[in-house]
Amino acid sequence: MEDEMKESIKLKLKQFAINGVISESALRELELQLGYPLPQQYKDIMTEIDGGEGFVGDQYLILWRVNEIAEFNKEYEVSKYAPGLLLFGSSGGGEAFAFDTRDPKFPIVMVPFIGMRMEDAILVAGSFEEFLSALENGTFI
Repeated sequence: MEDEMKESIKLKLKQFAINGVISESALRELELQLGYPLPQQYKDIMTEIDGGEGFVGDQYLILWRVNEIAEFNKEYEVSKYAPGLLLFGSSGGGEAFAFDTRDPKFPIVMVPFIGMRMEDAILVAGSFEEFLSALENGTFI
């Protein structure tokens, strides 16, 4: 990831309590479990924070730890209710944030936890940096 972009993402997460660093091999292991690669912007920042929670602008965000993603997706039965989504976090309320893996660019969508259906997925952003900008600016609501 370009240093400028990484710094832009870190600035957006200034009110964010991070979990810590993880190895790139932990991300590779998740990708092997999933059977596809994760977006590079997401991987680059997750190696430095391994998820966490806090405010991005006025919006609350919880990013799950890398080692929680596969299990949480299984527990929420995402493959049954919203096939093609990969949940990676939440609003701290009733909405999950997910990559739409049906699109090779992996856009980010918001979907309700209760009554989760692909039909209810709302496009939030085309990339992880755009996602954080949308949260920071409140433009996805």
